[in-house]
Amino acid sequence: MTDAGRARGSGPVGRLTHVDEHGAARMVDVSAKDVTVRTATATGRVRVSPAVVEALRGDGVPKGDALAVARLAGIQGAKRTPDLIPLCHPIALHGVEVDVEVQDDGVHIRATTRTADRTGVEMEALTAVAVAGLAMIDMVKALDRTASIVDIRLLEKTGGRSGTWVRPEEDT
Repeated sequence: MTDAGRARGSGPVGRLTHVDEHGAARMVDVSAKDVTVRTATATGRVRVSPAVVEALRGDGVPKGDALAVARLAGIQGAKRTPDLIPLCHPIALHGVEVDVEVQDDGVHIRATTRTADRTGVEMEALTAVAVAGLAMIDMVKALDRTASIVDIRLLEKTGGRSGTWVRPEEDT
């Protein structure tokens, strides 16, 4: 692996684990991997108008408690990840935390997922953020049809053979 590959947190250069020797997509066999405690944290943001920020900080939006709905949708999204992402393994999630916070520039979402299993929970954390963002858009669309989800990304992962990975500061 090159130093650039290590710095970016990618796997071996030129090797995609979800593709077989003929180029066909495949589900990776993880049965020989050790069960370890694994965590992942992802984040993203929903850009909304100042009127939506004001409504979320004040009397709320017409559909109800948008923050609670987004938080619950994120948890449900994490639980349904293998149903949405074709090559994800169904794993036992032992914990999902979704934090939704209204800030001046929109709604910030942070999800942390935990398991003790043979494969990681990165996709579950990313899916939690994406689904929470979609739910937020659904809750505020009557006030802001231009709301958009931006900057969904993995911040950190722990556990497994590759250990801990943290997104470099310049990418946060």
